[in-house]
Amino acid sequence: MIVAVLWVLPPYGKSCFSGRQTIQTHSCARSVHDAPEKAQPYGHRSAQHLAELAFGKEAKADCYKVDRYDRDVCTVFVNGQDVGLAQLDAGLAWWYRKYAHEQLPKDRIEYEAAGDRAAADRVGLWQDANPVPPWEWRHKHR
Repeated sequence: MIVAVLWVLPPYGKSCFSGRQTIQTHSCARSVHDAPEKAQPYGHRSAQHLAELAFGKEAKADCYKVDRYDRDVCTVFVNGQDVGLAQLDAGLAWWYRKYAHEQLPKDRIEYEAAGDRAAADRVGLWQDANPVPPWEWRHKHR
């Protein structure tokens, strides 16, 4: 596992994931959650929420693998808070079940519960009648 201390830069700037929402000092991807693209409903709100959580703050990235694009895949913490989990709690990201097997069992349970709770409570992007996951949206808009 790689642990790095990073400074979080503004969303839509230099990025380590889909050209938006994240951290930069080296190339990285956030772990097992995916936020809406900026052209999708809630894309800007998701980026704004991430900025509120992390912009200009010191972050710790626990990196546990390298993806096919040669980016470190990391769980990112700001002030001890898992920002991915916070995005899920706010209903501003999807838990990417496809990669759940890469998580520790405790983390998998927390992420799944946060995503399910947000959907059941219809918060954030779950207010839409039929929200489209970003991986499906990207596939349709290539």
